[in-house]
Amino acid sequence: MIKLWRRMEQQRGLLLLFLGAQLLLMGAFLHQSHNRHSLAFLHILIRDRPMVGEELPFLVSVSSAGTSSQDVYANLSQIHPVDVSEEHLPSCPLISPYINGPLKVMIPENLTMEQVLEKNPLVELGGQYWPPDCWTRHHTAVVVPCYGQDQHLRHLLFHLHPFLQRQQLHHAIYVVNQVQPEWGGPEVHNTAFSRGKLHNVGFWEAMQEEEWDCVFFHDVNLLPEDDRNLYICDIFPAHVSVAIDKFNYKLQLSGMLLSRPHLLFGRYHMLEGQDPSHQQSPHSPGLLASIRRRWQ
Repeated sequence: MIKLWRRMEQQRGLLLLFLGAQLLLMGAFLHQSHNRHSLAFLHILIRDRPMVGEELPFLVSVSSAGTSSQDVYANLSQIHPVDVSEEHLPSCPLISPYINGPLKVMIPENLTMEQVLEKNPLVELGGQYWPPDCWTRHHTAVVVPCYGQDQHLRHLLFHLHPFLQRQQLHHAIYVVNQVQPEWGGPEVHNTAFSRGKLHNVGFWEAMQEEEWDCVFFHDVNLLPEDDRNLYICDIFPAHVSVAIDKFNYKLQLSGMLLSRPHLLFGRYHMLEGQDPSHQQSPHSPGLLASIRRRWQ
């Protein structure tokens, strides 16, 4: 009983801390209500029908029923390098002016990696991006474990890079693909998918390259539908894909002590096709058990 009471007290303390942080943020926004960025933020939160952006002619789109949404690439042509040295760049605004709300999930037909590169000219080789016209306060690494889902990966990169640019984040996407070591490259299709190990590898590689202050572990087949779902971190672990179209946008993992975006902001589209990471190898009934022993 004593242990249970202590655990309840710890959870209550964490909940009070989280609520206190939320109240402080609300107070800061109210205090700065005269500031145009705060007004823009409130406008973004309450707007239901954002302007429809330019659509790409060679794409088909998927969007939530009953919502007005825009192309994820809309307005990004306004982002361009400025003739100012890096140390003299102004700070990025508290709320990015490119955030608009609901987005069309664009599903390109026969998408190639060359098209992804062409649509994202400001993304550096290796998948890293810095806002070219301001100094951002947020630095986010996105780790994507893969199991040979090349088509899903191209669709994710096509959608996620502009999604993160809209939020004015310094970001990089790290793709970690499970391969057969003795082959030196080809994907493994006869062994179980080790998502956790790929997360560990991706985190290690990301932190070797930059001192990221936030790391997102992202499924390759989930595309965010609202750019108000900010890919930034606070003091709590976060679960951002709270509502997926495949599950009728119902809250997943309810009851856990996690930070979550608003249910309308945390919407995701799941790409069609069976996820091979959920398949068990038919070659060995005891394969999963052997993998557990191998990685202990």
